[in-house]
Amino acid sequence: MRVAGSVLMTAVFVTLLPASQSASATPLYDSYVALGDSFTSGPGIPPTVSEECGRSSSNYPTLVSEVLNVSRFIDVSCGAAVSTDFTESQSTFGGGGVLPQYDALTPDVDLVTVGIGGNDIGGNDIGLVQLAIGCINLRPPPDGQSCAVTNTAAGSDRVDAAIDAFGPRYGTITQEIRDRSPNARIVFVGYPTAIRDGGCFPDQRMWPEDATYLQDKLDRLNDVMRRHVQDSGAEYIDLTASTVGHDSCADPAERWMEGLSPVTEAIPLHPNAAGHRNAADRIVASLLG
Repeated sequence: MRVAGSVLMTAVFVTLLPASQSASATPLYDSYVALGDSFTSGPGIPPTVSEECGRSSSNYPTLVSEVLNVSRFIDVSCGAAVSTDFTESQSTFGGGGVLPQYDALTPDVDLVTVGIGGNDIGGNDIGLVQLAIGCINLRPPPDGQSCAVTNTAAGSDRVDAAIDAFGPRYGTITQEIRDRSPNARIVFVGYPTAIRDGGCFPDQRMWPEDATYLQDKLDRLNDVMRRHVQDSGAEYIDLTASTVGHDSCADPAERWMEGLSPVTEAIPLHPNAAGHRNAADRIVASLLG
Protein backbone atom coordinates (compact mmCIF):
# COMPACT_ATOMS: atom_id res chain seq x y z
CA MET A 1 0.00 0.00 0.00
CA ARG A 2 2.18 0.56 -1.32
CA VAL A 3 -0.18 20.59 9.66
CA ALA A 4 1.09 22.64 10.93
CA GLY A 5 3.97 22.63 13.40
CA SER A 6 4.33 20.68 16.59
CA VAL A 7 2.83 23.48 18.68
CA LEU A 8 -0.48 23.15 16.84
CA MET A 9 -0.34 19.37 17.06
CA THR A 10 0.20 19.52 20.79
CA ALA A 11 -2.80 21.82 21.10
CA VAL A 12 -4.94 19.36 19.14
CA PHE A 13 -4.02 16.37 21.27
CA VAL A 14 -3.68 17.90 24.69
CA THR A 15 -7.48 17.80 25.00
CA LEU A 16 -7.16 14.01 25.28
CA LEU A 17 -4.89 14.23 28.28
CA PRO A 18 -6.11 14.17 31.88
CA ALA A 19 -6.16 17.56 33.57
CA SER A 20 -3.14 16.58 35.65
CA GLN A 21 -1.02 15.94 32.55
CA SER A 22 0.20 17.86 29.57
CA ALA A 23 2.35 17.11 26.55
CA SER A 24 5.39 18.24 28.54
CA ALA A 25 4.67 16.07 31.57
CA THR A 26 6.85 13.16 32.60
CA PRO A 27 6.86 10.71 29.67
CA LEU A 28 4.63 7.67 30.01
CA TYR A 29 6.93 5.81 27.63
CA ASP A 30 10.68 6.15 27.31
CA SER A 31 11.23 4.44 23.97
CA TYR A 32 8.69 4.18 21.13
CA VAL A 33 9.18 2.40 17.78
CA ALA A 34 6.70 2.64 14.89
CA LEU A 35 6.58 -0.18 12.32
CA GLY A 36 4.42 -0.22 9.22
CA ASP A 37 3.59 0.45 5.59
CA SER A 38 2.52 3.59 3.72
CA PHE A 39 -0.69 3.97 5.75
CA THR A 40 1.69 4.53 8.67
CA SER A 41 4.48 6.46 6.97
CA GLY A 42 2.21 9.11 5.43
CA PRO A 43 3.64 9.59 1.91
CA GLY A 44 2.93 12.92 0.24
CA ILE A 45 2.10 14.71 3.49
CA PRO A 46 4.58 17.50 4.23
CA PRO A 47 7.12 17.67 5.63
CA THR A 48 8.80 14.57 4.24
CA VAL A 49 11.66 13.22 6.35
CA SER A 50 12.45 10.14 4.22
CA GLU A 51 12.04 10.30 0.46
CA GLU A 52 12.91 6.63 0.02
CA CYS A 53 10.11 5.50 2.33
CA GLY A 54 7.71 8.38 1.76
CA ARG A 55 7.77 9.09 5.48
CA SER A 56 6.22 12.28 6.84
CA SER A 57 6.86 13.95 10.18
CA SER A 58 3.13 14.71 10.26
CA ASN A 59 2.20 11.02 10.30
CA TYR A 60 0.39 9.46 13.23
CA PRO A 61 3.46 7.92 14.92
CA THR A 62 5.16 11.33 15.10
CA LEU A 63 2.02 12.98 16.47
CA VAL A 64 1.64 10.25 19.11
CA SER A 65 5.30 10.61 20.11
CA GLU A 66 4.88 14.37 20.56
CA VAL A 67 1.85 14.03 22.79
CA LEU A 68 3.42 11.28 24.88
CA ASN A 69 6.71 13.18 24.99
CA VAL A 70 8.71 9.99 24.60
CA SER A 71 12.42 10.30 25.21
CA ARG A 72 13.41 8.15 22.22
CA PHE A 73 11.23 7.83 19.12
CA ILE A 74 12.14 5.78 16.04
CA ASP A 75 9.83 5.59 13.03
CA VAL A 76 10.89 2.96 10.49
CA SER A 77 7.57 2.70 8.64
CA CYS A 78 8.03 2.60 4.88
CA GLY A 79 5.84 2.82 1.81
CA ALA A 80 5.11 -0.50 0.06
CA ALA A 81 6.30 -2.48 3.07
CA VAL A 82 5.13 -6.04 3.55
CA SER A 83 5.58 -8.08 6.70
CA THR A 84 8.77 -9.73 5.41
CA ASP A 85 10.33 -6.26 5.34
CA PHE A 86 10.26 -6.43 9.13
CA THR A 87 12.88 -9.19 8.99
CA GLU A 88 14.62 -8.47 5.66
CA SER A 89 15.98 -5.35 3.96
CA GLN A 90 13.41 -3.59 1.81
CA SER A 91 14.11 -2.34 -1.69
CA THR A 92 12.61 1.13 -2.10
CA PHE A 93 11.12 2.89 -5.10
CA GLY A 94 14.25 4.93 -5.73
CA GLY A 95 16.35 1.81 -6.16
CA GLY A 96 17.90 2.00 -2.71
CA GLY A 97 17.22 -0.07 0.35
CA VAL A 98 16.39 0.22 4.02
CA LEU A 99 17.26 -2.03 6.92
CA PRO A 100 14.75 -4.54 8.32
CA GLN A 101 12.24 -2.70 10.48
CA TYR A 102 12.79 -5.07 13.39
CA ASP A 103 16.36 -3.74 13.64
CA ALA A 104 14.90 -0.71 15.46
CA LEU A 105 13.66 -2.90 18.32
CA THR A 106 15.82 -3.18 21.43
CA PRO A 107 15.17 -4.57 24.92
CA ASP A 108 14.49 -1.09 26.35
CA VAL A 109 11.64 -0.26 23.94
CA ASP A 110 8.38 0.04 25.88
CA LEU A 111 5.91 1.01 23.14
CA VAL A 112 5.53 -0.38 19.60
CA THR A 113 2.81 0.50 17.10
CA VAL A 114 2.29 -1.62 13.99
CA GLY A 115 0.35 -0.96 10.80
CA ILE A 116 0.82 -3.77 8.29
CA GLY A 117 -1.01 -6.29 6.11
CA GLY A 118 -2.49 -4.25 3.29
CA ASN A 119 0.33 -5.15 0.92
CA ASP A 120 0.59 -8.75 2.10
CA ILE A 121 -2.76 -10.09 1.03
CA GLY A 122 -1.69 -12.19 -1.91
CA GLY A 123 1.27 -10.12 -3.03
CA ASN A 124 1.30 -7.07 -5.25
CA ASP A 125 -1.35 -8.50 -7.57
CA ILE A 126 -3.94 -8.25 -4.79
CA GLY A 127 -2.69 -5.80 -2.13
CA LEU A 128 -5.35 -3.27 -1.07
CA VAL A 129 -4.11 -0.38 -3.19
CA GLN A 130 -3.70 -2.69 -6.19
CA LEU A 131 -7.19 -4.01 -5.55
CA ALA A 132 -8.56 -0.45 -5.44
CA ILE A 133 -6.84 0.42 -8.72
CA GLY A 134 -8.35 -2.70 -10.27
CA CYS A 135 -11.80 -1.52 -9.19
CA ILE A 136 -11.53 1.78 -11.09
CA ASN A 137 -13.68 2.18 -14.19
CA LEU A 138 -13.61 5.47 -16.10
CA ARG A 139 -17.03 4.89 -17.63
CA PRO A 140 -20.29 3.59 -16.15
CA PRO A 141 -21.46 0.01 -16.68
CA PRO A 142 -21.29 -1.93 -18.90
CA ASP A 143 -18.17 -0.32 -20.38
CA GLY A 144 -15.57 -1.93 -18.17
CA GLN A 145 -15.02 -4.85 -15.85
CA SER A 146 -16.20 -5.34 -12.29
CA CYS A 147 -13.45 -6.12 -9.78
CA ALA A 148 -16.01 -7.90 -7.64
CA VAL A 149 -16.79 -10.24 -10.52
CA THR A 150 -13.14 -10.68 -11.49
CA ASN A 151 -12.03 -11.65 -7.98
CA THR A 152 -14.85 -14.17 -7.54
CA ALA A 153 -14.75 -15.66 -11.04
CA ALA A 154 -13.47 -19.04 -9.88
CA GLY A 155 -16.44 -19.56 -7.59
CA SER A 156 -14.67 -18.33 -4.45
CA ASP A 157 -13.28 -14.97 -3.41
CA ARG A 158 -9.52 -14.97 -3.89
CA VAL A 159 -9.09 -11.80 -1.83
CA ASP A 160 -10.93 -13.30 1.14
CA ALA A 161 -8.74 -16.38 0.87
CA ALA A 162 -5.57 -14.27 0.83
CA ILE A 163 -6.67 -12.23 3.84
CA ASP A 164 -7.58 -15.32 5.85
CA ALA A 165 -4.30 -17.00 4.96
CA PHE A 166 -2.34 -13.98 6.16
CA GLY A 167 -4.16 -13.73 9.49
CA PRO A 168 -1.87 -15.96 11.57
CA ARG A 169 1.07 -13.77 10.59
CA TYR A 170 -0.19 -11.14 13.04
CA GLY A 171 0.45 -13.52 15.91
CA THR A 172 3.93 -14.22 14.58
CA ILE A 173 4.67 -10.49 14.40
CA THR A 174 3.52 -10.04 17.99
CA GLN A 175 5.82 -12.80 19.20
CA GLU A 176 8.79 -11.50 17.22
CA ILE A 177 8.33 -8.05 18.75
CA ARG A 178 8.15 -9.59 22.22
CA ASP A 179 11.36 -11.52 21.59
CA ARG A 180 13.20 -8.29 20.80
CA SER A 181 11.40 -5.91 23.16
CA PRO A 182 9.95 -8.06 25.96
CA ASN A 183 8.59 -5.13 27.98
CA ALA A 184 6.90 -3.29 25.13
CA ARG A 185 3.23 -2.46 24.91
CA ILE A 186 2.30 -3.66 21.41
CA VAL A 187 -0.48 -1.83 19.56
CA PHE A 188 -1.68 -2.74 16.07
CA VAL A 189 -3.48 -0.02 14.12
CA GLY A 190 -6.23 -0.99 11.68
CA TYR A 191 -7.01 0.59 8.32
CA PRO A 192 -9.51 3.47 7.96
CA THR A 193 -12.77 3.52 6.02
CA ALA A 194 -11.82 4.01 2.37
CA ILE A 195 -15.15 4.43 0.59
CA ARG A 196 -18.79 4.36 1.60
CA ASP A 197 -21.32 1.67 0.70
CA GLY A 198 -22.26 2.10 -2.96
CA GLY A 199 -19.44 4.57 -3.56
CA CYS A 200 -19.98 7.89 -5.34
CA PHE A 201 -19.46 7.29 -9.06
CA PRO A 202 -18.34 9.30 -11.01
CA ASP A 203 -16.62 11.38 -8.27
CA GLN A 204 -14.70 8.25 -7.35
CA ARG A 205 -14.75 6.08 -10.42
CA MET A 206 -15.75 2.77 -8.92
CA TRP A 207 -19.05 1.19 -9.82
CA PRO A 208 -21.40 0.98 -6.81
CA GLU A 209 -21.00 -2.79 -6.38
CA ASP A 210 -17.22 -2.50 -6.65
CA ALA A 211 -17.01 0.29 -4.06
CA THR A 212 -18.98 -1.89 -1.66
CA TYR A 213 -16.79 -4.88 -2.51
CA LEU A 214 -13.57 -2.93 -1.87
CA GLN A 215 -14.71 -1.71 1.54
CA ASP A 216 -15.91 -5.22 2.44
CA LYS A 217 -12.37 -6.52 1.84
CA LEU A 218 -10.90 -3.74 3.97
CA ASP A 219 -13.37 -4.57 6.74
CA ARG A 220 -12.45 -8.23 6.50
CA LEU A 221 -8.73 -7.47 6.80
CA ASN A 222 -9.39 -5.31 9.86
CA ASP A 223 -11.52 -8.03 11.45
CA VAL A 224 -8.86 -10.68 10.79
CA MET A 225 -6.19 -8.38 12.19
CA ARG A 226 -8.24 -7.66 15.32
CA ARG A 227 -8.96 -11.32 16.06
CA HIS A 228 -5.40 -12.55 15.61
CA VAL A 229 -3.84 -9.57 17.39
CA GLN A 230 -6.09 -9.90 20.42
CA ASP A 231 -5.61 -13.68 20.50
CA SER A 232 -1.86 -13.04 20.68
CA GLY A 233 -2.30 -10.72 23.66
CA ALA A 234 -1.52 -7.48 21.81
CA GLU A 235 -3.86 -4.51 21.39
CA TYR A 236 -5.87 -3.40 18.37
CA ILE A 237 -6.93 0.15 17.49
CA ASP A 238 -10.01 0.38 15.27
CA LEU A 239 -10.11 3.27 12.81
CA THR A 240 -13.20 2.18 10.87
CA ALA A 241 -15.92 3.72 13.04
CA SER A 242 -14.17 7.05 13.55
CA THR A 243 -13.58 7.50 9.81
CA VAL A 244 -17.14 6.82 8.63
CA GLY A 245 -18.27 9.93 6.73
CA HIS A 246 -14.67 10.97 6.13
CA ASP A 247 -13.97 8.53 3.30
CA SER A 248 -12.88 9.33 -0.25
CA CYS A 249 -16.47 10.28 -1.17
CA ALA A 250 -16.73 12.97 1.52
CA ASP A 251 -16.66 16.68 0.75
CA PRO A 252 -13.03 17.84 0.50
CA ALA A 253 -13.20 19.67 3.84
CA GLU A 254 -14.36 16.47 5.57
CA ARG A 255 -12.24 14.00 3.61
CA TRP A 256 -9.58 12.05 5.56
CA MET A 257 -8.99 9.38 2.91
CA GLU A 258 -7.92 10.47 -0.55
CA GLY A 259 -9.30 8.96 -3.74
CA LEU A 260 -7.67 8.60 -7.12
CA SER A 261 -7.25 12.39 -7.44
CA PRO A 262 -6.16 13.77 -4.05
CA VAL A 263 -7.64 17.06 -2.86
CA THR A 264 -4.89 17.56 -0.27
CA GLU A 265 -1.17 16.86 -0.06
CA ALA A 266 -1.24 13.08 0.11
CA ILE A 267 -0.79 10.35 -2.44
CA PRO A 268 -3.84 8.70 -4.06
CA LEU A 269 -5.80 6.08 -2.12
CA HIS A 270 -4.15 6.92 1.22
CA PRO A 271 -5.00 8.89 4.38
CA ASN A 272 -4.23 12.59 4.35
CA ALA A 273 -2.98 14.72 7.25
CA ALA A 274 -6.44 14.86 8.84
CA GLY A 275 -6.65 11.07 8.64
CA HIS A 276 -3.33 10.75 10.45
CA ARG A 277 -4.47 13.19 13.14
CA ASN A 278 -7.55 11.06 13.69
CA ALA A 279 -5.44 7.90 13.94
CA ALA A 280 -3.20 9.60 16.50
CA ASP A 281 -6.29 10.69 18.46
CA ARG A 282 -7.53 7.12 18.66
CA ILE A 283 -4.14 5.74 19.67
CA VAL A 284 -3.52 8.36 22.35
CA ALA A 285 -7.01 7.87 23.76
CA SER A 286 -6.40 4.13 24.02
CA LEU A 287 -2.96 4.49 25.58
CA LEU A 288 -4.23 6.95 28.18
CA GLY A 289 -7.52 5.20 28.79
